[in-house]
Amino acid sequence: MISQAFILAGGKGERLRPLTENIPKPMIPVKGKPILEWILENIAEYGVKEIILSVGYKHEKVIDYFGKEFNGMKINYAIEHEFLGTGGALKYSEKKLKEKFFMLNGDNLADLNFNKMEAEHNSSKCLATIALIEVTDPTHYGIAKLNEKKIIEFIEKPLKENAPSNLANAGAYIIEKKALEFLPSGFNLIEKTLFPKLAEMNLLNSFKHEGQWFATDTPEKYEKAKKEFNP
Repeated sequence: MISQAFILAGGKGERLRPLTENIPKPMIPVKGKPILEWILENIAEYGVKEIILSVGYKHEKVIDYFGKEFNGMKINYAIEHEFLGTGGALKYSEKKLKEKFFMLNGDNLADLNFNKMEAEHNSSKCLATIALIEVTDPTHYGIAKLNEKKIIEFIEKPLKENAPSNLANAGAYIIEKKALEFLPSGFNLIEKTLFPKLAEMNLLNSFKHEGQWFATDTPEKYEKAKKEFNP
């Protein structure tokens, strides 16, 4: 069982201003709780004992709210003093990470089954697994091109007629620590550094999530999540 999760929780959420003028993006509320709290409640059901929250913008708001423990899970903080991107933040926390861990974007709402995801990851023998979700309009997302369950590449915001599938990156991953040797230090995005390298090596697996999933990175998506998310 994977016992550790690394969560990106330092986003400025500039497209969501003025909501994010005083709080980081993962702290905006949906159904009476911060998005990040719903994420922690979900993953706590699957045996995770330790959370690393990667924080930056207005990080004191996250630390004051969650403290050092939540639902029996120990919380550690990795504070970014400069914006490092998804890959840079992960590399920055490398020494704190176990041999295998979950990684989650802190601004997506979902009811992921992490047990199923872990089982599929283990059987794949890959260095990383990405959760994918069906979307109706691929022009707003990174869309996966697959060979059976292996991800060959992501096409960013393709035209509908050029989309290789309707499966988008759901912002939830399982990563083997040894994959981090392919990550550079400093600012970088895993979508452009780590994942293309693993795909090239045929070591990037997919897991299709068929439950709830809501992105919240634009006002339109946030309003949809507020209306439709069903805890």
